[in-house]
Amino acid sequence: MRGFPNDGEKNPDADQLEELRSMEARVRKMRDNRNSLREQGKALAKKRDAVQEQYREHREKIQEMKAELEAIQAERNMFRAKRDAINAQLKDLFSQAKGRRGEHGERKSATAEYSQLMSQINNLEEQFETTSSSTKKEKETMERIKRMKNRVRELEPEVEKFEMVAVDLSNIDEAINTLKAESDDAHNNFVDALKRADEKWNEFKELLNHRDFLKAEGDRHHSESVEFHEKANAIHDKIDQLMVDVNKVREQLNMAIEERKSWLTDHNKAVKAQMKSGAESDEVADMLVNTLLNNGELVFGGVGRDDASNNPTARQAGSSKKKNMRRMGPIRRK
Repeated sequence: MRGFPNDGEKNPDADQLEELRSMEARVRKMRDNRNSLREQGKALAKKRDAVQEQYREHREKIQEMKAELEAIQAERNMFRAKRDAINAQLKDLFSQAKGRRGEHGERKSATAEYSQLMSQINNLEEQFETTSSSTKKEKETMERIKRMKNRVRELEPEVEKFEMVAVDLSNIDEAINTLKAESDDAHNNFVDALKRADEKWNEFKELLNHRDFLKAEGDRHHSESVEFHEKANAIHDKIDQLMVDVNKVREQLNMAIEERKSWLTDHNKAVKAQMKSGAESDEVADMLVNTLLNNGELVFGGVGRDDASNNPTARQAGSSKKKNMRRMGPIRRK
């Protein structure tokens, strides 16, 4: 079994390291791709929000033009009804005839403004009752309705001027001429209102077309944003799956390194224990102490008791040792 590789030796984990680096590089690339898709999705979401804001503003323009168109249509219907009523009166000169009369400019401006204001008031009151808004917005709407109603009250006297006018039935010819003039005037005003309604309707259709375009653009940006985020989420799920394998390889590498470290530690301990001298060994020291306590003497360097008695130097050393031991006193066991 080998430990860590020396210079020139192949790393035993080279294959796993190469596999790990390849997997980590793949994860980084996938993360970059995921982040790029998310950024594109966010950019499209911002475009969607911008288009939707334009859509909301454009819808307010549509509501305003719708009120104008309804006012013109109401004026048109009014003149048509007046014309039809006068024509019916022409068939019966013996009945009371009523017609709206007055200056052309006054009648047009007063009735048009009156009808437009009434239509706007109805729309605002319906919107106020059916939609929820902030307190500030509701207050502004109420103030606007209040101003419009005040203006309507100012216009009512002007509108009342166009109440049906009685003709003098004592002079049938004059009555007929009067009713014909009133009918022609009502018809001309009806045709004029009809033209203005057609022109306003063309403008209104352009607003509707642009509204549909904005809605389609908002929906398209939203769909593309969702698509990018879904792709990013799919890549994120794959990254999670791949990270499971990456962590497994990392764990295997760490276990292999720790195993080699443990083997080297045990091996070095065994070698160090085998290379210890007697003076460095705790076991030898314990054995000598036990021998001294049991026999009262120690033998060093392979010299026995008989060799010590025949050797003058040994005897002298032994005599000196005994004297020293007498001075020290007996060694007691603990």
